[in-house]
Amino acid sequence: MYTVKEVAKKLELSEHAVRYYTDMELIPGVVRDSNNARLFNEESLNWLVGVKILKQCGMSLEDIKTYIDLCLEGDSTIQERYEIIRRQKERALLQLQEAKHRADYMEAKADYYLSIIKGDIVDGSNPAKWALENPAVPDFGLAAAAAKTQQR
Repeated sequence: MYTVKEVAKKLELSEHAVRYYTDMELIPGVVRDSNNARLFNEESLNWLVGVKILKQCGMSLEDIKTYIDLCLEGDSTIQERYEIIRRQKERALLQLQEAKHRADYMEAKADYYLSIIKGDIVDGSNPAKWALENPAVPDFGLAAAAAKTQQR
């Protein structure tokens, strides 16, 4: 049996996270000793690893709880568990696409600054230098550059 401190160290989680996950009833098999301290066996460690991985994949604790409850119900819930994992995969792919858009923008912005450094264009990106009579945020060609980068 392992204590919260031992489990936290072993799985590279904070003690707070281990306690929180047990309080949320995400970890089956946790028992309490005579002092009401949590004790974990190998099976509960497996559940904690599973929670940690699903959390790292961006799954909400609510979905993780549903997933665990379905696992405990047995093989008759495989289709439902598949749907939870499939939905999380779709969310992850959307996040990946959003990250790609941010990276494309930053690449275009870096190209813009490189053009300034080379002397090809003047710096128009500093808000302190924008004309007060025209408060619209200038594009500086970044939208076109980002679109070009997306086509690569």
